[in-house]
Amino acid sequence: LLSALPYMGTTLVEWVWGGFAVDNATLTRFFTFHFLLPFMILAMMMLHLLLLHETGSSNPTGTNSNMDKVPFHPYFIYKDLLGAGLLTTAMLSLTLFFPLLLGDPDNFTPANPLSTPPHIKP
Repeated sequence: LLSALPYMGTTLVEWVWGGFAVDNATLTRFFTFHFLLPFMILAMMMLHLLLLHETGSSNPTGTNSNMDKVPFHPYFIYKDLLGAGLLTTAMLSLTLFFPLLLGDPDNFTPANPLSTPPHIKP
């Protein structure tokens, strides 16, 4: 995708790859990025919640009415528990009563020890 950029695309590709081809340096960089990205997102989320808690959220209408506010507990806690329970029940019933429904069709092909699969080349 970076190579599609005009003028600097190939330079960006070489910079991200760490050379002219995908190599160990590229894989190490991307593995590190994939490991650190969730922690960076979590840190930004916590910072956002901290700042939101300190300053409060913005109100575009400018009115400060407590009449429309609903307490988080018990209303939203019970709503979340009901949703999680329904999802868990659906997944458990799907996996326990219909275990082969989501399986790969190749798993139903009987194995033949005398023939090599076509995608394996000696």
